[in-house]
Amino acid sequence: MPLEPDHLSDEERLAQLGYTQVLARRMSGFSNFAVSFTIISILSGCLTLYGFGLNTGGPAMLTWGWVLVGAMTLFVGLAMAEVCSSYPTSAGLYFWAKEMAPPKSAAAWAWFTGWFNVLGQVAVTAGIDFGAATFLNAYLDLQFEFAVTPEHTMSIFAGVLLLHGVLNTFGVRLVAVLNSVSVWWHVVGVLVIVGLLAVVPDHHQSASFVFGHFVNNTGFKSGFYVGLLSLLVAQYTFTGYDASAHMTEETNDAAVAGPRGIVRSIWTSWIAGFVLIVGLTFAIQDWDGTLGTAIGVPPAQVFIDSLGDAGGKALLLVVIGAQLFCGMASVTANSRMIYAFSRDGALPFSRTWHRINPNTRTPTNAVWLAVVGALALGLPYLINATAYAAVTSIATIGLYIAYVIPTFLRLRQGDRFVRGPWHLGRASRPIGVVAVLWVTVITVLFMLPQVNPITAKNFNYAPVAVAVVLGFAALWWVLSARKWFLNPSHPRNLARAGAQPLPEPVGR
Repeated sequence: MPLEPDHLSDEERLAQLGYTQVLARRMSGFSNFAVSFTIISILSGCLTLYGFGLNTGGPAMLTWGWVLVGAMTLFVGLAMAEVCSSYPTSAGLYFWAKEMAPPKSAAAWAWFTGWFNVLGQVAVTAGIDFGAATFLNAYLDLQFEFAVTPEHTMSIFAGVLLLHGVLNTFGVRLVAVLNSVSVWWHVVGVLVIVGLLAVVPDHHQSASFVFGHFVNNTGFKSGFYVGLLSLLVAQYTFTGYDASAHMTEETNDAAVAGPRGIVRSIWTSWIAGFVLIVGLTFAIQDWDGTLGTAIGVPPAQVFIDSLGDAGGKALLLVVIGAQLFCGMASVTANSRMIYAFSRDGALPFSRTWHRINPNTRTPTNAVWLAVVGALALGLPYLINATAYAAVTSIATIGLYIAYVIPTFLRLRQGDRFVRGPWHLGRASRPIGVVAVLWVTVITVLFMLPQVNPITAKNFNYAPVAVAVVLGFAALWWVLSARKWFLNPSHPRNLARAGAQPLPEPVGR
């Protein structure tokens, strides 16, 4: 279709892309950025996998891995942002793939991009809220002797997911406010944590320890392999910034605000995360090859060793607050992806998931599907000690495959790609090539074993989860979806459109 994104209003551009404005367009550019920044959440991703990083590469790889991954993620984000400017719709990645793929295979590209995106979004929500549950369990153990056990952690995990489901159902305006508050909570929280850890302790580690000490507690002999595995800490943290794309139908000046939200959330997190990791690692007090902790949360041990019980618990609450903000925003973005994908009939029981609440004009049912899906991904923790690392691998793999497919298709389009008002100019191609190559590497990497010897209790089940979802999507595609997905003239889509009149807002 002919595109003129520079000269259209948000509603006109959305209509040109084939969708009617249904969601309430309330978000500013800052609010759009705030959602992605909150989901990246350096106080969540960095700290929940900090112990994994200390055992898999140690301080050196935590520090330099963050620098490398942040740079590569910026390439991926820039490439995504350019495409987002051309297609500002909550459908996001799978719609971009459909628009840029060859016509005969466009629906297939979109179908599998969407399924990888859904898998990654649900896994990210699981990873964030499970991380919050582990930190909460650690705090409750310190404060009330509520022991850290798999059963207790899973109970807290379910409670956190329930809280975020309720907030996204009944507190829509509150969620928008809290997302903005979250930005400042993260920024001030990092400054407070790093400042106190720099000033209060009498002892600090040396620069050679922070920037050069390598650790291998994985059982593998290859230091190079272990160093690569450690990149999961940073790469998992840098996920979820596609939220800015999924929120574009609720954002003003979406073709500019959405891309800016993606890029700004990455580079601000890159800088703040580096400060946090370096400050935390300098403050490690007792090191004998590992950071022992009785409560299962290494950063909390650093806080307590450095500041005492009261100070350590106070900083732990700062981190928990950030993680709760992060999980809340993740459920929001996840539900918008589920809503959009269901709007095109791509999930089982799509009629249910893309139904809009007439009072809030938000996809309430999709919120609860996101919550239940995340809970299901976390359940293996009851029998698998490394389940959290597997969930983070699933999130990273699923999302980055979905991130890079539109970039790959945009490279194939070359000069035929019609740019939006925010674009990369001549840098578009080299940035896109780097992004595709990087995602190819990490997709293979995070499927690999993380501990040796491999047992049932430490098996990285990420490949299994990815294979199950991909196999289901492929089977459904072959048997049915290839006939009707993104085919507006198919009777199934005509019937669905006729049966779902657009809701009018109530009481507004």
